[in-house]
Amino acid sequence: QVQLVESGGGYVQPGGSLRLSCVPSGRVFDINGMAWYRQAPGNERELVASITNYDTTYYADSVKGRFTVSRDNAKNTVYLQMNSLRPDDTAVYVCYGLVKKHAGTPYIDSWGNGTLVTVSS
Repeated sequence: QVQLVESGGGYVQPGGSLRLSCVPSGRVFDINGMAWYRQAPGNERELVASITNYDTTYYADSVKGRFTVSRDNAKNTVYLQMNSLRPDDTAVYVCYGLVKKHAGTPYIDSWGNGTLVTVSS
């Protein structure tokens, strides 16, 4: 099991920006696809954005043009730059990665515990 650790959440007013980061808690051999999900109270978890190890990206329609996902492969880190935040972006944002912990081992689904983003005036 590989634990991912998110940071960068917090409170912001509508129209503001936040940048989330996600990194493995320990050393890993490689990370394939990475993604950000979010879950608001009473809602199901939804995919917000994803990025492959070739930098191919996907965005949910609700965040296109406002959020940008990127990664630093040397640091095994994925970022989510969130601009023009709206109250309906309020949620716990959870990081996902397909992680190979050691050479010769399979890639496994790995998750973080989430970081809370609150958008409110």
